[in-house]
Amino acid sequence: MSEQKPSGGVFTRFQILLARLGKHPQGALWDKWVEATHSILPIAGVVIVLCFLAVPLPVDALGGFVLATALLIFGMGFFNLGTELAMTPIGEGVGKAITRSKNIKLLLITGFLVGTLVTIAEPDLTVLATQVDAIPNWTMILCVALGVGIFLSLALARILFRVKLWILLIGSYGLVFLLALFVPRSFLSVAFDSGGVTTGPMTVPFILGLGAGVAANRGDKGAQADSFGLVSLASVGPILAVMLLGILFSAEDSEATVIALTEAANSMLLFRAFTARTPEFLIEVVKSLAPVLAFFLVFQFISLHIKGMTLRHIIVGLFYTYFGLVIFLLGVNVGFMPVGNFLGGALGHSSHRWLLIPLGMLLGWFTVSAEPAVQVLTSQVYEMTAGAVPKKALSLSLSAGVSVAVGLSMLRVLTGISILTILVPGYALALLLMIFSPPMFTAIAFDSGGVASGPMTATFLLPLALGACQAVGGDIAQDAFGVVALVAMTPLIAIQLLGILYGTRQRGASVGVSEEREEIIEL
Repeated sequence: MSEQKPSGGVFTRFQILLARLGKHPQGALWDKWVEATHSILPIAGVVIVLCFLAVPLPVDALGGFVLATALLIFGMGFFNLGTELAMTPIGEGVGKAITRSKNIKLLLITGFLVGTLVTIAEPDLTVLATQVDAIPNWTMILCVALGVGIFLSLALARILFRVKLWILLIGSYGLVFLLALFVPRSFLSVAFDSGGVTTGPMTVPFILGLGAGVAANRGDKGAQADSFGLVSLASVGPILAVMLLGILFSAEDSEATVIALTEAANSMLLFRAFTARTPEFLIEVVKSLAPVLAFFLVFQFISLHIKGMTLRHIIVGLFYTYFGLVIFLLGVNVGFMPVGNFLGGALGHSSHRWLLIPLGMLLGWFTVSAEPAVQVLTSQVYEMTAGAVPKKALSLSLSAGVSVAVGLSMLRVLTGISILTILVPGYALALLLMIFSPPMFTAIAFDSGGVASGPMTATFLLPLALGACQAVGGDIAQDAFGVVALVAMTPLIAIQLLGILYGTRQRGASVGVSEEREEIIEL
């Protein structure tokens, strides 16, 4: 029987072509769209309700927001599937290859290159860089990427030399807060935010794959546990790098870029507002992904030699990543961020500006509870503890913690409280809990900071804070930035507390078993 041609239009034929190339089930892309819908719709729903009940929004801007929401869902689905198909296998392959060579210099250089090149393509970082006016976008992006590269090399060396994670964490954060004494106050919040945005959907799969590959070749019992912690160390590098950048730039007058609402007299003009900026992001994403592609091709030629189905998946994954990232950034910049900025400004100007705090807490709750990566984390901890830590308990803990973090961020906007007033005791508590929490939980906790501060934090919560801060007449760079940093700090405390609870239950169970054995012996 002859093969029938697809009749479902351009998109259907495009999907079938990619499915044939990569041999990947159609359902996988659908699952990613469902995850993205769960991640974005709660935020969109809260915004639409606010627009109808409390903050009037121009109809053209509301239409742009609805269209942008659809683009974010569509783009995030492609992007997440693309990173899963391409980034993880490339990372694992590179990790195994450089470990087999037993060349420490090669390992460190490769770790540096991986961290630097993959971070350049991170969408959350691009979003943050566009909102910092004092420093050119690419200067900011390259500085952050170099910080990730240096500390990823350090993290890989830790796996090989079996250095305790807590030693490096205490030393790294000690250096961060020491350097904070010399950084302009107006640049501190931006520096801490940069650590949260780097651990996003592009970077994390690649880094975890790389760590798994290095740990697998080590082969001892503690290798699996040591594979955790790479993300936590990699996120410290950008903080230090941006602090140094702030000193060099003398960024006392750092400001945020004001984001204008989308204006269109009719639906066709609204559509053109999006299509007019499409070429800009097509070129921007090429610049971001080109270093990653070049890195893969070099390693593929030298040592990976990936063939067959895996290679097809990687090719399809890279294409998905590019296509999804273009759509994601288009929706974010044209329709999503402007509305967040406008809502913050409208509430800041109103006599009920205090509503920013409960609104921020509500948005924080929905943001983290809907993040797809949080669902992965809860499943991981549940399986690791054999059900001792229920998924619901972990999800509720993270949601409550992030809700408080965003509420504190809005309080900072209204009062001008220094971010160090919150971060110093918060990180001190997180480091103190390392003494009592099981090592595995400590590693997962510090890795999970990037899980909570996902795409929705940088694309909506941060613009909301920027708009509110401008409206109340605060220092934008000092008081508005810091949302990502506070959201990233919360899991460090929440998951370690769960680890302590888990350890207590385990000890209680062991004592119970011992007493039961003694009773049997006596009988």
